[in-house]
Amino acid sequence: MRNSPGLLLRRAIVGCSALAIFSTFWAAGGPATAAPPAAQPPAAEAESLAFTQRYHALQHGGIVRAANSSISCRSSTKPARPHGPAKTAGTARVTAPACPAARKGAAAANDDFDMFYIDVDNDPNTYNSSRAEVRLPKGARVTYARLYWGGNLRVGEQKPPKDNGRLLIAEPGGAYKDLLADRVVGHRAAGGADAFQASADVTRMVRASRSGLYTVAQVNVAKGRSAAGAWGGWTLMVAYERKAEPLRHLAIWDGFEKLGPREGQVVSLGRLALPEFVRGRVGLVAYNGDRGRKGDSLAVSTGRGTPTVLGDSANPRDDVLNSTIGGPGAAAMERVPAYSNTLGYDSDVLELGKGIRRGGDQLAFRIVSQRDAAWVGALFAAVDAKQ
Repeated sequence: MRNSPGLLLRRAIVGCSALAIFSTFWAAGGPATAAPPAAQPPAAEAESLAFTQRYHALQHGGIVRAANSSISCRSSTKPARPHGPAKTAGTARVTAPACPAARKGAAAANDDFDMFYIDVDNDPNTYNSSRAEVRLPKGARVTYARLYWGGNLRVGEQKPPKDNGRLLIAEPGGAYKDLLADRVVGHRAAGGADAFQASADVTRMVRASRSGLYTVAQVNVAKGRSAAGAWGGWTLMVAYERKAEPLRHLAIWDGFEKLGPREGQVVSLGRLALPEFVRGRVGLVAYNGDRGRKGDSLAVSTGRGTPTVLGDSANPRDDVLNSTIGGPGAAAMERVPAYSNTLGYDSDVLELGKGIRRGGDQLAFRIVSQRDAAWVGALFAAVDAKQ
């Protein structure tokens, strides 16, 4: 992990580095034709934002998410520059794969490549765009939806931060609409990167449009190549109610903080009673994680015994920030494009499996990275409630 345009809307970032974040939640009962809003000022910004619970509910249902990256390497058959530091005692330097191989899943980092915008909409008015599917189960009623976006503003070019809190979004089969951040935008220049994350409530849109491919454009992310690397993307989290599903605790948190190897953050959000066997899922949004560079993990604790480190076939327990957009289940969420290695953007959903300690009165998540340039932006959990 390394640091270092109407329709012109852009911006986004968050990631996770040498950090420790604990989150515990409590239960609670077409073409781009829109012009950027001129009358409204940009959202306020802050260098850091403490993790805060954005939504919570106790209901029969769950949380789904759609996500994609906004930038990738340029197609090339030439190998990128060597991956890793110039001098690493006892470790041979490894030549990074060519761009097509990296997109297919080979271990590579964003600073290995000249990075360029993803743009799938065939609209000359947008310079980046990507799509991803919201897949709601039959009979589900949307209770809350929030879009997160972020990235690095300083690479081969420097993007102006004035557009961090705005972008374009189109529901399935619909035209682009302007979207403005509805809360303070996290924005900080550090370690050679100029990072940000913004978010907005999109409950009305998703409740009306439901399942299908959503398109997000004009994320304010810089292209090019630098030691810090280019990265950015978006995630749409959707909580729903459905009587046929178990009673669950549903919660979404977000924040913004640059963390290093010796820094950490703890967030405690109350207590709750858990069933003897904890079942559920947790989702994580992070920025600037590199595949193949170990030292980051996501662990969960119920308040009893040692924490359990989470992982699956796509997310090794010691490399969870590995540039993936993944989730459990046989049928993968549709994305356009669907690159396996997103080169610095993570939006993963992991199962709370059999290894979780029985019972307890809290659910805490700890994210750790031993690397020097990562951000974490949002976290959700959908966990069975004790009845």
